Amino acid sequence: MKTEDRNIRRTDGSVALGGDRKSLTITVVGAGYVGLVTAACLAEWGHRVVCIDADTSKIAALKVGKIHFYEPDLSELVLSNVSAGRLTFDTAIERAVSQSEVVFLAVGTPARASDGHADMSQVYSAARDVARGLRDFTVIVTKSTVPVGTGDEIERIVSRARPDASFSVVSNPEFLREGTAVSDFLNPDRVVIGTSSQSAINLMTMVYDRLSQSRTRIVFAERRTAELIKYAANAFLATRISFINEIADLCERVGADVKDVALGMGLDSRIGNSFLAAGPGYGGSCFPKDTLALLRTAQEHGVPLRLVEETVTVNEARKRRMALKVADAVGGDVFGKTVAVLGLTFKANTDDMRDTPAIPLIESLQRAGAIVRAYDPKGMEKAAGMIADVEFCADAYSCASGADVAVLVTDWPEFLTLDLTRVASVMRSRNFVDLRNVCDHAALERHGYAVHVVGRPQRPTHHTNDLITSLPGTPNTEIGMSRDNN
Repeated sequence: MKTEDRNIRRTDGSVALGGDRKSLTITVVGAGYVGLVTAACLAEWGHRVVCIDADTSKIAALKVGKIHFYEPDLSELVLSNVSAGRLTFDTAIERAVSQSEVVFLAVGTPARASDGHADMSQVYSAARDVARGLRDFTVIVTKSTVPVGTGDEIERIVSRARPDASFSVVSNPEFLREGTAVSDFLNPDRVVIGTSSQSAINLMTMVYDRLSQSRTRIVFAERRTAELIKYAANAFLATRISFINEIADLCERVGADVKDVALGMGLDSRIGNSFLAAGPGYGGSCFPKDTLALLRTAQEHGVPLRLVEETVTVNEARKRRMALKVADAVGGDVFGKTVAVLGLTFKANTDDMRDTPAIPLIESLQRAGAIVRAYDPKGMEKAAGMIADVEFCADAYSCASGADVAVLVTDWPEFLTLDLTRVASVMRSRNFVDLRNVCDHAALERHGYAVHVVGRPQRPTHHTNDLITSLPGTPNTEIGMSRDNN
């Protein structure tokens, strides 16, 4: 491998970015969630970006503005940059790489079903494809979440394929939250760049030059350190979620309120309030697979990560334990009862069903003999291919029709404005289980619901659960929900 230098530059503070704001020619390999967001946002900053994917149907759809997943603001960003000529889509990786100064690898690294290790086959295949297209000095950037040492292996793969090539491999992990990914990329709280090459630092500084006027901290580190930062961050956040969920269980037993506990904890500047919202357990594309991958890496190096191990165990048990809370709401047995599940995706503002708590909840309820109906604004198409014997409904009201209990699983914005009188009028019994602790529980109780929540002792209610058609003297009330960062 030919590089111009191997000087090490590290900093734990801000880096002064600037210069002539040169627009770079960039290839992004992978048109999935991370790749497409990365490509569109880099183009928004003025770079010329080609987004590559081997899936010809996906590329064809993107060329006419059709995105295969839901992410707020992304469709508009893609269309505007395609229209401006800064963003294009293709399947010809060698041609794109040959014209690029920087190449981002943003392909999938799913957990292997056999052992939980990150499946690196797509990353290494992409590295071989990139090697064939290298011409002048190029920075190859791993944007995918990868185990420690992946950059070293990519370097070996490219060097073997192209011993004449001049390149540098950089780790630049993503920290995107589904539902706010565009904003997270364009206005990040930090950017981590792992490299010991000054030439790579210079190019990566130009990639992120548009952040020069912001307060974003640019952290340069060794490549392996940067790779570990992403896994460590996700494992820590997952641990916070599992911790507060266990505290919630304790709150229910001792008569405390987990929301107030979390508030009191979060006001401590050493702790902060992020990821302290008790709920049905974490899911999505990152935390489940990244905690497992970190555990496997630690095991390979003989380092026990007991806290992370317990985090994974607690989270898996948590998801299925929520079925017991639903059963408690209907007297302890869901056999023959109809359960209305409101929300299927692992969080609001995404259609991602990966490791969502809704699936183990529904499966547990079905094994106990419950009849399950479900509604989600964006996730039902994917859910239909993952769970059987569920009636998918057109809206929340049809979902609640004839139900013995309604269960809020995902805090979608449209659930904030449900007409409680209308919901009550179609339910068989007025039982409501709030697994996100986001509803206005007082409003629910005023409308005659028996409300069951996470992390609070069950309060006695004074009503019958007979079918109601109206509540004289009580105006229609919307469910007021507090928004949380989780």
